[in-house]
Amino acid sequence: MSTAFQPEQYESQLAAKRERLEQLLAPFDAPGPEVFESAREHFRLRAEFRLWYENGEPHYAMFEQGDKRKPILITQLPIASRQINALMMPLLDACKADPILGRKLFQVEFLTTLSGQALITLCYHRPLDDTWDAPALALAEQLGVQLIGRSRGQKRVLQTDHVVEVLEVAGRQWQYQQIEGGFTQPNGGVNQHMLGWALNAAGSNSDDLLELYCGNGNFTLPLSTAFRRVMATELAKSSVRAAQENLRLNNMDNVTLVRLASEEVTQALTGVRPFRRLQGIDLSGFEFGTVFVDPPRAGLDPATLDLIKDYRRILYISCNPETLADNLQTLTKTHRVVRCALFDQFPYTHHMESGVLLEQM
Repeated sequence: MSTAFQPEQYESQLAAKRERLEQLLAPFDAPGPEVFESAREHFRLRAEFRLWYENGEPHYAMFEQGDKRKPILITQLPIASRQINALMMPLLDACKADPILGRKLFQVEFLTTLSGQALITLCYHRPLDDTWDAPALALAEQLGVQLIGRSRGQKRVLQTDHVVEVLEVAGRQWQYQQIEGGFTQPNGGVNQHMLGWALNAAGSNSDDLLELYCGNGNFTLPLSTAFRRVMATELAKSSVRAAQENLRLNNMDNVTLVRLASEEVTQALTGVRPFRRLQGIDLSGFEFGTVFVDPPRAGLDPATLDLIKDYRRILYISCNPETLADNLQTLTKTHRVVRCALFDQFPYTHHMESGVLLEQM
């Protein structure tokens, strides 16, 4: 996480990102991107800090990338949520005052939500036993948070290991269980913009959606309202469990969730091989007209590119515009880019999220 914070330069930095995205998409005759800005400060809902000890006293520390020897000691972090900033020093003071909480504590991780919930993980270089529970529970109640203790091979959960986020998309509220250690979008405000854009781009459909890399169902939930049925796929077991819970929390009954990797989805849909995990699921009953992908930074593999080129529409969210452009070299042989967007998830860094809607030619 970058320590850079220069709100006076935000507009110029965002303009540079827009120019970079336009240059990458220019070979594909893409329209100008719709740009979704971030809040200038307090936009990041997650943060983790190493502790740096001077004269036996712990301090929150961050480091410039590639340099772990020169700490930047901090008491506040303007890019982090107001809730994180409010919790930082009371938590550290409590750990200083109680040797059971503070002994060999080396890292603190915060997960907060737009809905006002917070989960804090304390990481130790020592085993934790029952003596840790009582002071930790007292601290959790004092701060109004969920608290988890971690050490090597150990996770002590006092109450729950998750928070519940509430996101509003197109006037509807969605609940998301966010599990400690699981992936969540760090910028909740921009995430709502992404979900709203994807739903608007999807439009209203009488056929079905195939979603690859669904994670905890971040996009699955709102997109399910735009299609008759959805088949959503994800490989990570923890994400699948979270997605299942999120479907339950929101009473969604038109989504079929399958634990498959993207290459396995290709094999299943093309009939190359059967999967036990698909028992009871009639793939022939789906009429997929749109495919939604939100792949990792490496982009889509050749087999997945070959699979999705046969769909009428492709909705592609990318965390790496370079690999998006690389994938478009293949996809624009069969499709044209009709919409694109820039989502400034990571202000004050060079990273950006982007989205494109492609329609078959």
